[in-house]
Amino acid sequence: MLPAVLGLGIAAAATPMPLLLQSPSVSKTQIAFAYGGEIWTVARDGGEARRLVAGSGRLAGPIFSPDGGMIAYTGEYDGNVDVYVVPAAGGEPRRLTYHPGADVALAWTPDGTRVAFRSPRASVADPEQLYTVPAAGGFPTEVPLPRVQEASYAPDGSHLAYEPNFQWQPAWKSYRGGQTARIWIADLADSSIVKVPQAGNSNDKNPMWVGDSVYFLSDRNGPVSLFAYDLGSRAVREVVKNDGLDIGSASAGPGAIVYEQFGSLHLLDLTSGQDRTVPVRLAADMPQLRPHFLQLDPVKDILAAGISPTGQRAVFEAHGEIVTVPAEKGDIRDITNTPGAAERDPAWSPDGTRIAYFSDESGEYALYVRPQDGLGEVRKIDLGNPPSFFYAPTWSPDSKKIAYSDKRLNLWVVDLERPTPVKVDTDRFDSPAHEFDVRWSPDSRWLAYTKQLPSQLRAVFVYPLAGGKATQVTDGMSDALYPVFDASGKYLYFTASTNVGLTAGWLDMTSIGHPLTRSVYAAVLKKGVASPIPPQSDEEKAKGADKGKKEDAAANADAKNGEAKAKDGKAEKAAAVAIDFDGLDQRIVALPIPAKNYRGLWAGKEGKLFLVEGPLVDVEAGPPKLDVSRFDLETRKTEPLLEGVSAFALSANGEKVLYRSGPAWHIVGSDKAPKGGDGALAMKGLKVYVDPKAEWAQMYREVWRIERDFFYDPHFHGLDLAAAEKAYAPYLAGIASRDDLSALFAEMTGNLTVGHTFVRGGAEPKSDKVSVGLLGADYTIDGGRYRFARVYSGENWNPDLQAPLTQPGVDVKAGEYLLAVNGR
Repeated sequence: MLPAVLGLGIAAAATPMPLLLQSPSVSKTQIAFAYGGEIWTVARDGGEARRLVAGSGRLAGPIFSPDGGMIAYTGEYDGNVDVYVVPAAGGEPRRLTYHPGADVALAWTPDGTRVAFRSPRASVADPEQLYTVPAAGGFPTEVPLPRVQEASYAPDGSHLAYEPNFQWQPAWKSYRGGQTARIWIADLADSSIVKVPQAGNSNDKNPMWVGDSVYFLSDRNGPVSLFAYDLGSRAVREVVKNDGLDIGSASAGPGAIVYEQFGSLHLLDLTSGQDRTVPVRLAADMPQLRPHFLQLDPVKDILAAGISPTGQRAVFEAHGEIVTVPAEKGDIRDITNTPGAAERDPAWSPDGTRIAYFSDESGEYALYVRPQDGLGEVRKIDLGNPPSFFYAPTWSPDSKKIAYSDKRLNLWVVDLERPTPVKVDTDRFDSPAHEFDVRWSPDSRWLAYTKQLPSQLRAVFVYPLAGGKATQVTDGMSDALYPVFDASGKYLYFTASTNVGLTAGWLDMTSIGHPLTRSVYAAVLKKGVASPIPPQSDEEKAKGADKGKKEDAAANADAKNGEAKAKDGKAEKAAAVAIDFDGLDQRIVALPIPAKNYRGLWAGKEGKLFLVEGPLVDVEAGPPKLDVSRFDLETRKTEPLLEGVSAFALSANGEKVLYRSGPAWHIVGSDKAPKGGDGALAMKGLKVYVDPKAEWAQMYREVWRIERDFFYDPHFHGLDLAAAEKAYAPYLAGIASRDDLSALFAEMTGNLTVGHTFVRGGAEPKSDKVSVGLLGADYTIDGGRYRFARVYSGENWNPDLQAPLTQPGVDVKAGEYLLAVNGR
C-alpha cells in the first residue's frame, strides 16, 4: 500500500501548487472549505475562491444549511472554540455557543433551524456529547447519546448516524486498535442503536445520511475511501475506489458528495456516479505568510539558556535563534538571524570572545562557533557521518576544546585547532532524560562525566585528554551524578543515591511518586592531599597565639594583593590537576551537606559549591521548582541562595548566576541571596525575525530527520523515508498557515503506522482570550428564563474547588431563577 500512496503523492504534486483544502461542504451552487485557518467558498464547478470569513484565531469545519443560505463553522475568535453561523453570501458571523469548553460544529438539523455540535461541557473525562442550538441563538439542548464525534441526521430527523469513538491520532494509517472509528445509527426516540458492520475492525467514520443510504469513509479496503450502507438490505458497497492518498473528510449536499483527498477537492454526482476534481484557484493575501518580527515569550520560547563568563550577558536559544541579553545596559542581539535554520544549545566560551551552538543551516546539524557580538567570521565544524542530533556543547576552561554528545549516546571532544571529533565514550541505554553531565577540570586536561552501568545505575568516569581510556571513579553501588571539579583542582565533587532504583523505570508505572535523595561527596584526586573536611577539635589557645595568627593573616593578605597586582591584565593560570587512580575509591569523603534530591552541582571559586535541589517527588503540573544553596568548604556551612526557580546557571568566573523565577530572568551575584526584583533582565525587546515559509521548510526537513534518528524501528515499518519526504515536499508551497503545516505533518507521519506520533503546538496566531465563567449549575428554560435545575456544592474548603452559588451568604437552590448577571 505504501508505494502506491507515495506514488500518488508525487503525481498530485505535479499539478500547480497543491493546496490543503480541508473540511469541504457542498450546496446547490457552492462549495465551502477551510484553508489557511479561514473559511472560503467556490462555485460548485470550481474556479476562483472567495474568502468568506477571517479571524485572529483558527476557523474550521464549514457546513452548509439544508437550503444553502447559511454556513455553520467552528471559530476561535476570543481564544475559545465555539460554534458560529454566517450567511453563505457573506456577512457578519453570529456566535451560538459560549461555554468555556470546546464546542465543535457537526451538522444542521434537517429543518435548518438548529446546529448540532459536540462539547465536553458535561463530561468529567474525554467523551464529548451531542447538543443542538437554535441557529437564531438560544440555549443548547442535549441529544440523549453518551458520546458523539461526528453526526448526520436522517431526512426526517428521527434517527442519527453518528461516530461514537474518539481517536486521539486520526492520521494513523491502517490503525487497528481499541479506538477504531465506527458508525452507529440511533433512534432518537429511545436511543436504541443499529451498528453499521465493520470489516476486520476497520475505521468507519464521517457518516452522511442521503435518502435510504448512509455514506461514510472507511479504510476497510486499504486507503480511506467512500462507501455506502444501504438501510434496507444492510449491505455495504464501495462507492469510490481509491488506490492513493486517504480521503480526509467528506460532506453530502444536494445531489452530490464533496470530499478532500489531501491537496485536492472532488465532487461525486450521486445520480450519474461521475467523480471529478474541482479546480480551485486562490488569489489572496494570506496573513500568516507575511514575514514579521515575533515577540517571544521568555518562558515558552526559550529552550536553552547560559551566561557569559563574567555575567555581563545571558545567551538564549529562542525560537531557533541564538540571542544575547544584557544584564543592565545595551541591546538584545540576535546573533544568528537565520529564519530558515534552527540554532540550538548555545554556550559562551570562558574567555568571553565566542559562542558555540549547533545549527542545521547546511541541511544537517553541525557545530558553529562565532564571535559573541554576532560580527565577524562564523566557523562551521562538521561532526562527521552518519548525521545526528547533538547536545550540550561544553567549553574547556582554556576555550580551546568543546565536549558534546549525540543522539546515538556518544560523547565527543573536538579540538578547535584540529577540528576532528574524538569519541570519548558511548553510553549503554537511552532514556528521555539522558545526559552525560560533562564537566572539565580547571586545567582543561581531564573530562568528568557519568555513564550508565549494566545495572542502569550511573557511575562517574574521568577521561584524560592527553590520551588513554576513561577510568571509572565510583564503585557502581550507588547512582552517581553531577561530577564537577573544585577550582583548586584537588577535589572532584559528585552526588550519589542509594534509593534511586524505584524511580529508574521512567516508563514503568511503579516508578511514579517515590521520594529520591542524593548525598554529596568529594573525591580527593591526589595521594597525600588532606581531606577537605579534616576532623575538627576545640582546643585551648596559648597566649599570643591570636596575635601571631593575625600577623600571619595580614601577611597572607598582602601576598595575595601583590599576586593580584602582578596578574593585572593577565589570565589567572588554572590549577594543574593530577589524579592518582590507585586507591581513589578510598579517598572519597561525604560532605556535611543534607541529603536531598539534588538536580545539579556547580563549582564556583575555590571551595565554593552550588547545589540545585528539586522536590523529593516530582509534581506533574509544570517543571519542578528548584532551590539553590551555596556550600562553603572552609566554614562547612550551607546557605540558601535562591528559592522556587525554574532554571539556573553559574558564570565561568563563579561570581554571577543566571536564573528564572516565574516569567522573569535574572542575573545576580553569587555571594548572597538576592532580593525579589534584583537583576531582572529586560526581556520586552526579545523579538526575532520570522519568515514563515523559510521556517516551515526547515521544520519539514527536521520532522523527517527526527523520524530517521529517533524512530525505534530502523526499517520504519516498511516506509521508504527518503521517498516519503520527496513525495510530500511539494505540498509545502501551498501551505498558508501553521495549522496547515500541522495537517501536513500529521498526514505524512501517519504513514509510519505507529502510535504517539502527535502533532501539536507551534507559533500559531493568538487571539486575546476572553474568559467565560461558570456558576456551577445546570439550567432549564422555563417561561423564557433560566431556571436552576441543579446547583453543585463543590468543596468550599478547597481553594481550587469552590462553588460560586454555595458560598457563605449566597445559598442558591434548585428551582430558583437566574434573572441577571452583573446587573444585565
